[in-house]
Amino acid sequence: MKKNIAYIKSLVLLVLVVFLYGFTGQRNEIRLVEDTPVEFTNGANLFLSHEMVNKLLIQKSGGVKNKAKSLINLHSLENGVFANSLVENAKVYMTIDGYVKTVITQRTPVARVNTGSEVYYIDKQGIKMPLSVNYSARVLLISGSVADEDISNIFSLVSKIKGDAFLTKLVVGIHKSAGKEYVLQTRMYDQKIQIGEIQDLNVKFKKLEAFYNRAIQDKEIGKYKTINLKYNNQVVCTKD
Repeated sequence: MKKNIAYIKSLVLLVLVVFLYGFTGQRNEIRLVEDTPVEFTNGANLFLSHEMVNKLLIQKSGGVKNKAKSLINLHSLENGVFANSLVENAKVYMTIDGYVKTVITQRTPVARVNTGSEVYYIDKQGIKMPLSVNYSARVLLISGSVADEDISNIFSLVSKIKGDAFLTKLVVGIHKSAGKEYVLQTRMYDQKIQIGEIQDLNVKFKKLEAFYNRAIQDKEIGKYKTINLKYNNQVVCTKD
């Protein structure tokens, strides 16, 4: 008899739990979205604003605020945000307190290219990236006859410069000629460093650093206008 009573109590408790779970789930599904917060993972929202992200959500769904949670297609919203060319990664999810939250990683530019007819960034993955009306990044400036097929070479050169403390302090711009040759613009002394084609960069930049160390020691560095690294085992310079 006691076993039957215990069994009945357990059954009643189970039914009650299932009922409460279903009731809570149903209420949760019809709960309205209260807000749509946006979080940027890589610092301040430089290129995209919260308003811009919310516009992307509205364009994809007609707006999610005050809609029932059951009517929200998170996958569709996420794809809509991710489709923006300034976004590297995006995650849209529903919080337990009724918010549709968007977490965004913006793309990171490493160089700005101006061909005369087109202006764009190259991002840290070596991919073209559009400019933003919100923010202009302080990065290496690339000019000259740059075509899409040159981006890979330019990215390797930019990566080399950014990965070297001496070059990072020295170089502010890169110019590509109509051929395959490149010229670096220095931060100080307004000098042009001719490196030729993108090859043997380690050798060329070791020569450059050794030349600068010697010229600075001799207090001669400010007298040079061009520094040519294209020739083997030598640095050819011209003075003002």
